[in-house]
Amino acid sequence: MKLADVVLLSLSAAFLIIGIHQLIVRGIGHAYSLFMLSAVLFLWYSYRKRK
Repeated sequence: MKLADVVLLSLSAAFLIIGIHQLIVRGIGHAYSLFMLSAVLFLWYSYRKRK
């Protein structure tokens, strides 16, 4: 696993955790962008893994 893959996966997990926290504290409106960013980073990681 390359450094870029580790960074992408770690950032994806971090934004997911922050998104869950924001969902509980503020609601879905504030957490939506964090969930989408997490999903994009995870998909980018998956794409790099398959390539």
